[in-house]
Amino acid sequence: MPTILDEIITQKHREIETAKRTISEQALEARIENPRNELPELRDFTGQLRNAVGIGVIAEVKKASPSAGLIRADFHPQQIAQIYTQFGANCISVLTDEHFFQGNLAYLQQIREVVSTPLLRKDFIVDRYQLLEARVFGADAVLLIAECLPGDTLAMLYRQARQLGLHVLVELHDAHEVNRVVDTGAELIGVNNRDLRTFETRLEHTLTLAEQIPADRLLISESGIRTSADVMRLKAGGSRGILVGESLMRAADIGQALQQLIGPIRFPTNDAAGRADGDSGSGTGIS
Repeated sequence: MPTILDEIITQKHREIETAKRTISEQALEARIENPRNELPELRDFTGQLRNAVGIGVIAEVKKASPSAGLIRADFHPQQIAQIYTQFGANCISVLTDEHFFQGNLAYLQQIREVVSTPLLRKDFIVDRYQLLEARVFGADAVLLIAECLPGDTLAMLYRQARQLGLHVLVELHDAHEVNRVVDTGAELIGVNNRDLRTFETRLEHTLTLAEQIPADRLLISESGIRTSADVMRLKAGGSRGILVGESLMRAADIGQALQQLIGPIRFPTNDAAGRADGDSGSGTGIS
């Protein structure tokens, strides 16, 4: 019986074929290779996480999901990204899948116009065409999901992304994927606490797999992170960063929610509830 992930991948291949008929792969390559096109300069996504105080934070711009439905009706990507930047996010993840997550590739361009924070294109990437799109639309990094990329496809897309200058977060859920992910050479390795086939989420999943991730890689825990206690637990278990979206997107005051999530680990001896990267006062909502 097909899983949700199977449905997503099937839909993704359809979308790519449609996109290629609109803008060819060669046309995208020409834009990247032509210096007069003035593509945005790539920013150091990995460095931002490696040099983060306390723990690296990838905050996600996310409107909806297949499991949760509509997460935030009051959805303004540029404003959300500005709040994330103001209140301590090191990087920003931008959902670009339209069919299942109500994202849009254009959100990358829109957000890049208002923040200098490195951006991750978060999507179900199965083809080099999507890497070219990511570079043209302003992403600094892309997500590659091991469970979506069998055989040599994962390593091939990793190499192709790096050839384009893109940073890569390689994600896994299943323990048997660890060696294949490590063998890509990826510096950023994400463990998704959510099983993309069932959408069941367990925070303990990162803690279970952390021992199998080499110490010279940056372990990023993804999904199901809701409280500062969760963040401290993950850091103690070996995580160097977190990717968090839904709990922030559901908050009435996004800035305050981000402060409360990371404040205790960023400023353990200070008034963490009222600080984020040197700022004080309350957070910022969207009206």
